[in-house]
Amino acid sequence: MSENAQSGRRTPSTGLRPVKRFKRAAPVTGGGKPRRPKRTGWRRLIPTWRMSLLGLAAALLLGVGLFVLGVTLVKVPDAHAAATAQSNTWLYADGSVITRTGQTNRQNVSLDKVSPAAQHAALAAEDRNFYHEGAVNVQGLLRAAVNTAKGAGTQGGSTITQQYVKNTYLNQKQSVTRKVKELFIAIKVDATESKDDVLSGYLNTSYYGRGAYGIQAAAHAYFGVDASALNPAQGAYLATLLNAPSAYDVATATPAGKQNAVNRWNYVLDGMVKEGWLSAEERSATTFPDVKDPQPNPGLSGQTGYLVNEATQYLTSNQVISETELAKGGYTIKLSIDPARQQALQDSVQAQLHDTLNPDKRKKDAAAQAGAVSVDPKTGAVVALYGGVDYVKHYVDNATRRDYQAGSTFKAIALAAAFENNAKTQDGRTVTPRTVYDGTSGRKVRGGKGTPYAPPNEGDRSYGQISLQQATDWSVNSAFAQLAQDTGLQKVKDTGIALGLPGSTPGLDPVPSIPLGAATPSVLDMAGVYAALDNGGKQITPWLVQSVDREGEAVPLPAHKTTQAISTDTANQVTSMLQGVVNDPGGTGWRAKALGRPVAGKTGTTDDQKSVWFVGYTPELVTSVALFGQDPGSGAQVSLSGVGGIDGAAGGQFPAQIWTSYMKAALKGVPVSDFQTPADGGDSSGATDLPTAPSSPSSTPSTGTGSNGASTAPAAPTTPPGDGAGAGAGAGSGPTTPAGGSNSGGGGVTSPPTAPPATQQPTAPPTTRPTGRPTGRPTPSTGPTTAPTTQPTTQPTGGSDTLTGAGANAG
Repeated sequence: MSENAQSGRRTPSTGLRPVKRFKRAAPVTGGGKPRRPKRTGWRRLIPTWRMSLLGLAAALLLGVGLFVLGVTLVKVPDAHAAATAQSNTWLYADGSVITRTGQTNRQNVSLDKVSPAAQHAALAAEDRNFYHEGAVNVQGLLRAAVNTAKGAGTQGGSTITQQYVKNTYLNQKQSVTRKVKELFIAIKVDATESKDDVLSGYLNTSYYGRGAYGIQAAAHAYFGVDASALNPAQGAYLATLLNAPSAYDVATATPAGKQNAVNRWNYVLDGMVKEGWLSAEERSATTFPDVKDPQPNPGLSGQTGYLVNEATQYLTSNQVISETELAKGGYTIKLSIDPARQQALQDSVQAQLHDTLNPDKRKKDAAAQAGAVSVDPKTGAVVALYGGVDYVKHYVDNATRRDYQAGSTFKAIALAAAFENNAKTQDGRTVTPRTVYDGTSGRKVRGGKGTPYAPPNEGDRSYGQISLQQATDWSVNSAFAQLAQDTGLQKVKDTGIALGLPGSTPGLDPVPSIPLGAATPSVLDMAGVYAALDNGGKQITPWLVQSVDREGEAVPLPAHKTTQAISTDTANQVTSMLQGVVNDPGGTGWRAKALGRPVAGKTGTTDDQKSVWFVGYTPELVTSVALFGQDPGSGAQVSLSGVGGIDGAAGGQFPAQIWTSYMKAALKGVPVSDFQTPADGGDSSGATDLPTAPSSPSSTPSTGTGSNGASTAPAAPTTPPGDGAGAGAGAGSGPTTPAGGSNSGGGGVTSPPTAPPATQQPTAPPTTRPTGRPTGRPTPSTGPTTAPTTQPTTQPTGGSDTLTGAGANAG
């Protein structure tokens, strides 16, 4: 307290104290909100909307600037001139030249020289908004990018302007650099040329196949008319070819390719109607046009055209080079074809088939079409290919066509499926080469659903109880139909695909006839399947392009993928069984024994003998040979019976003889080696597998009976007919004497001969061409009362080689 000097009163002390300071509030102007406090921490890393807007504006300005700079700097190059087109050089594996191709066929015409129908067809096929859009279709590009990212493959998103630029100024290479150049050049072209000029340039630079550049050359190549005379049907077809020239050429395409061409043709015409370029009435009256056959190119005569065509298909289907870019030339393509083996294959077909035919005296001889392929099983390389008599006379490649059934060559796949999946008979026994099946012709298959399947054997012959090995040697349909059912029809199909058959192979369906060869794979496909069997179950898709380069720069090729399709032991077991087809003198492939090396193989003959096959292999080489019956006029499939003056036709005849002749030359000087032995030793000649009970009795019992009432199968003979050369019995080729009386899908016991037959190895192939099937196999109407101790001296008839009424045959 302090005292007041005047009043004398005490007053409180007013000593200084600390004053609490307060933050001054942000000034408020005009009634607005207070200023936002500064952001701290991680919030400082997030740009404000002002910064984002400024960044976007800067990016747009930069993009526009770069775009303008690109348009300014990128120059429209000189157009490709026809005179600068180069040829392609095709080489054998040793570097020697097969041929050179690439002559440019082009004649430019102005747009008024192209019929309006053809113009509209091209627009309907490729770019219906051409006259109403800019140089680039952004929507199309984005859609193509999304589809490609989804794994739908390379998708087209280019306008006609872009395609014209690509055809005229650039190349077909799929690269970012080329695409960027294409965009800039297209914009400059669109700004400096009229739409009509661009469309005219596009039609004159597009590739239509058959060496034809431009719509005028294409009109002559396919229809023999000028471009101005093309009608809507013809114009739509030429527009269809823009999508896939060779694949859609109906004169040479596969059945699937022809159907795709028709579908695309319909798409084009429907588009013309939608755009108002064709009336609905005209559309309904339009039919598919008649297309001329290709004109011969001397540089592709003989087998050359088949080799070049197959290599081209390989490159384009694997998207190594587009067909348009390849047609421009400048490439050196080395094939895997061995020139010596290629010549040997051609010589063998000529000597063993064509030299014996006389179409002037026997009209039937004109129907014979041969196809053959030889493959290195270790690498998948195609070392020789025979596509037909002459590419410029017969354009369809018999080596790669997929329109004739494979017959009993498919039975090797059925065997592989059974062993790989541990198939069991209807009474639960595991299937082995010694398993006994009922060989009664027309026997109903047990275990299936729906109408029972009952395939006949060749000549409706019944063999009674027969081991699976003997059924393989003699190609008995009834036994294999039951085997496939025991295995599972879907498993048989899946095994075929695993071994290399395309999943899209016509007729490759899980139906009861699948083991008898209802499917229609190509000769090349079957060579690949048997190569997998020869290669320990490792599947490699056959290939024939070894290397590609352009102006010294190598073009990457797809890797040759190896897949373990089936186990090594399964492959070896099937190989062991297929040796019996050749080693057994009664086997359907006995003529191949003349090669004098270990051989495994299988014959095949289809319904009405429209095709006959022999696919065989040694440890070093696989070769597939087929003969197709084709009417030379209509192209319809016809029977081969009577060709060469032979009544009937079989895979063990011409195909086996061609195979043997070729393989002798192809393997000359190559050391002889043996096949690998399967885990069970490959001995299928011992005691057969006896069922515990007759689980599936046959509705048509075999007529032969032994002393105990069991049906018996005929024994294998010691000598083939005609040449008198003994061949020796192969695995499982001994006589069969069932016991127990079972006539089921698997039952009875067969006894081996008491001693192996004393036979001789043939020293040469038959000196005379057989006049038919082996004719000595006994029909099992009566059977021996006891097991024979020696082999009979008569030849079996050669095994079942036909299946009537089922879409495929055996053999």
